[in-house]
Amino acid sequence: MIMIMCNLLPSIFEAGRDLGLKRDQVLFATNDRVVTMFLVVTGAIVLQRHTSSGTAMTLQRATPGTIIAEASAYARHYHCDAVATTESRVRAIPVETFRKTVSRDPALSEIWSAYLARSVQSARLRSEIRTLRTVSERLDAWLGAAGNLPARGTWQHLAAELGVTREALYRELARRRSTADRATTRRSS
Repeated sequence: MIMIMCNLLPSIFEAGRDLGLKRDQVLFATNDRVVTMFLVVTGAIVLQRHTSSGTAMTLQRATPGTIIAEASAYARHYHCDAVATTESRVRAIPVETFRKTVSRDPALSEIWSAYLARSVQSARLRSEIRTLRTVSERLDAWLGAAGNLPARGTWQHLAAELGVTREALYRELARRRSTADRATTRRSS
C-alpha cells in the first residue's frame, strides 16, 4: 500500500509547474487564499504557526514526496505559513484539479484517505511530544519516532517542532554530547 501511495499521489502532480525556493523563502502565508496544492520534490518545507508571543510552532515538516498542508485541499485560506528550511523545489497544481482527480478515482480516494489518516497520527504525536515536561523527554520521544537528529543547520526547526527554544535544545544536545564523551573516556580507560 505504501509503494502504491508513493507512486499514485505524486502522479497527480506530474503536469504541475515546478517552483524553486531558497532557504527561508515563504511559499505561502497565513490567510493567503488556497488556490494551489504543493508536493515537495527536493528539500524541506515546514508549516509554522506563530503564537501570540511570536514563537514559531512547527505543524508539519514536508520532505520529498510529501504534500504540503494537505488539509488545505478543503480550506479557503491557509492557516499557517509554509517556509523552506533548505533550498527546495515544489510542484504545484490547482487545488480544484487535485480535488477532482482524487474524487474521480476510488482507489486514489482510498489512498488519499490513508494519507490524511497518517497525517492526523503524526500531528497527534507532535502534540503528545509537546505535552512532555522537559526538553530531554521531548527530544527522546521525537528521536523514538524519527530515529536520528536532522542535519546540524536545521536544529532550530527541530526546536520549533518540539516547542522549545533553540537555546534549550542546544543545551540539551551539548549535555548529551558531554555525557557520551565521558562514557567513551571511561570505557577507553
